[in-house]
Amino acid sequence: MGEELFLILFAVIIAIVVLAVFLRFVPIGMWFKALVSGVHVSFGSLIGMRLRGISPARLVYPLIKATKAGLDLNISKLETHFLAGGNIDRVINALIAAQRANIELPFEKACAIDLAGRDVFEAVQMSVTPKVIETPVVAAIAKDGIELRAKARVTVRANISRLVGGAGEETIIARVGEGIVTTVGSSESHKAVLENPDLISRTVLNKGLDAGTAYEILSIDIADVDVGRNIGAQLMMDQAEADRRIAQAKAEERRAMAVAHEQEMKAAVQEMRAKVVEAEAQVPLAMADALRSGKMGVMDYYQMKNTMADTEMRESIAKASAPQSTTPEVKK
Repeated sequence: MGEELFLILFAVIIAIVVLAVFLRFVPIGMWFKALVSGVHVSFGSLIGMRLRGISPARLVYPLIKATKAGLDLNISKLETHFLAGGNIDRVINALIAAQRANIELPFEKACAIDLAGRDVFEAVQMSVTPKVIETPVVAAIAKDGIELRAKARVTVRANISRLVGGAGEETIIARVGEGIVTTVGSSESHKAVLENPDLISRTVLNKGLDAGTAYEILSIDIADVDVGRNIGAQLMMDQAEADRRIAQAKAEERRAMAVAHEQEMKAAVQEMRAKVVEAEAQVPLAMADALRSGKMGVMDYYQMKNTMADTEMRESIAKASAPQSTTPEVKK
């Protein structure tokens, strides 16, 4: 009797352990919810998800939502996308939104968009409700030298077929800014742009700026246009200032050369004077030597002195008899 009771107790314990392990790997509650929702998920699939470290709720609940929305999906596709690093909830929400909006979006395309790093649900929403992108202030200069500052609002719609590999909003903003600069720069006068701001919109829109992007441009509206600086006048002033500095530098160079030449002339005059003084200092010595050697007599010496005195007297008389200035003296 005791052995039978022991065996019964042992069997109960084994059954409890087996049941606990089974419930650990097979969420009966979730399986039942899927069953009553019309979604067939086998126990093998649930156990496989547990063994692969996937929470069954992450896949079962989106599958129930997709089935209720009328999408033909299975747990294997969802598990494949989840293991690839995708967001199952976002993909399912995008598929449901696309179905309601009559937008063709296959499951594989939605998964590719999601794995590419784009928000596929937001893309579907943008396909239904266009998005307005506001560009920063773009400065451009017309041919008359006046600067204009323009700001544009670009209405875009997501192009689902080009979401994978297509350029983003930054490219749209850059191309619109380039179009504004080109349009304003080709205008003869800034007044023409101010009178017809839609000229910018038409020119930019006709350039096909959405080529190669993930968006389709619906409209480009100029939100604001302001007049900036007179760049042409500023450039002329800068050029005049530069010319003045160049002329001043050349004048300084000529003055420095003139000063250097004057210094050279003064040095030459000083050198000549030194030579004259040196020569004059040799005259008395030469005369003394001539007197000693008999080449010059005493009378010749006195005759030379008289001639020099007569010459000095004539020069003084000439200076005294020179006409004086006739300018009357101004009385204070």
